[in-house]
Amino acid sequence: MNIARLTNAASVSPQISPEDVVGAKTSGFTMIICNRPDGEDAGQPCAAEIAAEAAASGLAFRHIPVVGGISAEAVAAMAEALASAKGPVLAYCRSGTRSTLLWAVAEASRGGDPETLAQAAAAAGYDVGPVRPAMDAFAAR
Repeated sequence: MNIARLTNAASVSPQISPEDVVGAKTSGFTMIICNRPDGEDAGQPCAAEIAAEAAASGLAFRHIPVVGGISAEAVAAMAEALASAKGPVLAYCRSGTRSTLLWAVAEASRGGDPETLAQAAAAAGYDVGPVRPAMDAFAAR
C-alpha cells in the first residue's frame, strides 16, 4: 500500500485490495473509508469486498463515494466518520486525491484551520486548492 499520512489521525491512499486490509489493521488503522464509487474502473474491488475484509479484521468501514465533486452530504458523512473513529483512519479512492480533498473540507467543517489542513495535505503530496474556497467558507462560520 502507498499510504500518505495527513495527520496522526488520518491517512489516504490509492485503491486498496482486500488483501491490504490486514496490513491496514497491522499499521494501526481502526477505520477504512472508501471514497470511490463501485464500478469506476474495470477490475476495481467493490466496497463490499473491502468492507467484508474490514469486518473480519475488526476494522470499522464506511463507503462515502465521491462522484463529480464533493457534495454537502459527503462532507457531513466524512465529518461524522472522522468524529466517530476510535483511532487512525485510512481513506482511499483511485489516487488518494478525492479522499484528501474530502478530508480537508470535512475537517474544516469540524473547525480545522484551512491553512494548517492545506499544509498537512501538501506535506503528503496533495493540493487542496480545488476545495480551498469551501474550506475557507466553513472556517468563516
